[in-house]
Amino acid sequence: MPLRLSAGTAILLSMMLPPLLSAPPIPAETSTGKAWGLLETAVQSKRSSARVAGVRVLGLVPDNANARKLAESALEDPKPEVRIAGASALGQMHAAASAPLLEKLTSDKQMSVALAAAHALYLLKNPSGYEMYFAVLTGQRKNGQGLIAEQMQILRDPSKMAMLGLEQGIGYVPFAGIGWDALRAIMKKDPSPARAVAASILAQDADPATANALVDATQDKNWIVRVAAVDAIARRGDPTLEAKVEPLLDDGKPQVRYTAAAAVLRLTAIAEARKRSKKKPAVP
Repeated sequence: MPLRLSAGTAILLSMMLPPLLSAPPIPAETSTGKAWGLLETAVQSKRSSARVAGVRVLGLVPDNANARKLAESALEDPKPEVRIAGASALGQMHAAASAPLLEKLTSDKQMSVALAAAHALYLLKNPSGYEMYFAVLTGQRKNGQGLIAEQMQILRDPSKMAMLGLEQGIGYVPFAGIGWDALRAIMKKDPSPARAVAASILAQDADPATANALVDATQDKNWIVRVAAVDAIARRGDPTLEAKVEPLLDDGKPQVRYTAAAAVLRLTAIAEARKRSKKKPAVP
């Protein structure tokens, strides 16, 4: 005979026993989960344009191991534009741990990729980032080795050099005293802006070889490069270079003369301040 339960007992048991016959509820997708899903899908897309778009925005996610890993994976992408996006993202997120990978990328056969890696290292305050900019300014690396054939071909191509200046420098590096004239030069496919970018960034490179390269650049035939070189010398703050700037007070271009005048004033003030500090008696 089947066991009969009273109505009260049945209700009590139903409250005590788990609902075995009902499936557990499926948790709703979180916004962060959806966000990572979107980015990971983009980074793994077969379309390079999607990979570029997905990798580039990773720079907005600093201090995140997953974002850094995704950006690093882009450095080995077969498409140079994706490698550029990866390097740029790592620089923007200040991924210091990625410096060795970026240093390796400065030897990329694509000059635009090498410069993107150099700029990322520059943002990380890594001295190795100056190497590529030195090569752009002078045509050779600091160790005296020339650039490879493909890189030299780009350096001789005004349209490609102008684009490098636009992509890798204009958007990041301030051009004191150049402004609209520099932009017009770029639109004319002038190769100088990329070299001007290099000179501007090299202002922070303490290597004496770079100081010599900047002094040489003050004699460049293009005024944009001369302005950038003088500006960089001024920002280096080395008063021993003041004598190298003085002749440019008579330069044929007013932009160069004005920049040289400001540089002379700045470097002279630094020299005088150092003299005063040396004359101060030691505190007992």
